[in-house]
Amino acid sequence: MTSTDWDPDHYGRFGDVRLRPALDLLARIGGLPEGDVVDLGCGSGSVGAALARRFPDRRRIGVDSSRAMLAKAEATGAYDVVVEADIATWEPERPVALLYSNAALQWLGGHESLMPALARRLAPGGILAVQMPRQNRAPSHRIWNDLVQDHFPGRAAQVARPETVDPIEYHRILAPLGRLDLWETEYFQILPAAETGHPVRHFTSSTFARPILDRLDEGERVMIEKLYDEAMTAAYPPAADGTVLFPFRRMFFTLDIG
Repeated sequence: MTSTDWDPDHYGRFGDVRLRPALDLLARIGGLPEGDVVDLGCGSGSVGAALARRFPDRRRIGVDSSRAMLAKAEATGAYDVVVEADIATWEPERPVALLYSNAALQWLGGHESLMPALARRLAPGGILAVQMPRQNRAPSHRIWNDLVQDHFPGRAAQVARPETVDPIEYHRILAPLGRLDLWETEYFQILPAAETGHPVRHFTSSTFARPILDRLDEGERVMIEKLYDEAMTAAYPPAADGTVLFPFRRMFFTLDIG
């Protein structure tokens, strides 16, 4: 199987739920020095309008590796520039005032070196603001890997899954670099009923499980999705109207390099 590009429409199905942590992160950002505002891993540009309202006089740059997502981001009109690039290695033309990244950096490895590298892209007094899901050990995420490993041994190990987020490690890495504010929030999300399948499958299959499902053929995928739906019904029982209460944990930090 070959990996496919992100599906903006599938991802956007839970747009309101996904946007709330992004806005919570934005609300914790203080004053900025002169310079650009960068949305690193901007995806379809869901945060672009909020960034434009908060920083109307700044040049706003959206950076992402997905051409399909960038097309949506550019169409919002919220960014002055959109750049198709690997967010791990992209370098700005000049130091930036804000490097903002919502639910993107967990896909990258090597955070021990990545985080200091991102901090070096900031102007003096600039801020690195990051949100990453901390959900990998929850049933919603763990069971995807367990099912593939149980039924197709070795297949799950071939997939580059998101980084496991450990706040203690990020404090160790980031605290020496500047003024660090580190926190965690568990959101109790109400997912709408789905016509077919469990709502949690629809939520996770467009993000965390996407690279796993990309490695399965159609028959394998149908089998794994059926087993996953059964497991999710036990882990996150639907209410009478089909909606599901879905706890989802996320880690946040802002780093002001002073």
